[in-house]
Amino acid sequence: PVGAVGILHAGLIPSLVFKLKTESDEIQELILDTLSNCLHVEASEALATGAVTILKEKLTHSSVAIRSKAAWILLEIGTHPEGKSVLCEEVIPVLVSLLEDTDPEVQAAATGALMFATVKPQGRFLALGAEAIPPLLKLVAEETSKARLSAIKTLTMLAELPEGRKTLLDHTDTFQQCLNDPCEAVQKAAKIAISVIKWKP
Repeated sequence: PVGAVGILHAGLIPSLVFKLKTESDEIQELILDTLSNCLHVEASEALATGAVTILKEKLTHSSVAIRSKAAWILLEIGTHPEGKSVLCEEVIPVLVSLLEDTDPEVQAAATGALMFATVKPQGRFLALGAEAIPPLLKLVAEETSKARLSAIKTLTMLAELPEGRKTLLDHTDTFQQCLNDPCEAVQKAAKIAISVIKWKP
């Protein structure tokens, strides 16, 4: 943490973000790890340097490690209030496409980032428009999926839109199966999801 604060104080974030465009894959991975540690401390500088736009490009990188690290950083950005807005505006369609990535780490990171992006009403509309529901349901149905909890929470937020609720009413059985999950958090999230989906105005 002290090192991360040192990097922030030295004003190195813009240089690191910029280097993601030019460095070799190996160095990019190290930069992504460094940025990740710095974002735990502070996100505004990374947002101000347009990090989200560059990270968005990395989401389609051929390297699984780079895709995964970029998605985890976007998830971290999403935990900051100003980060949620930027995610909404820039990366939702790419995150939705990563829900079907071959790598479980990438799927988990993309689902988590999408979960934060859909906290905003605008994010929910964009996620519905990008057809996020089918791949999210697939992740909920996979018992071994690392992304299961985030997928349930994201679908719960999408169910708050009439269009989302209407679609998900046909899939409550997928959530019912999660009520017997060994993980208590998954059970609880599934319970909430079912009540939101079945809610009648």
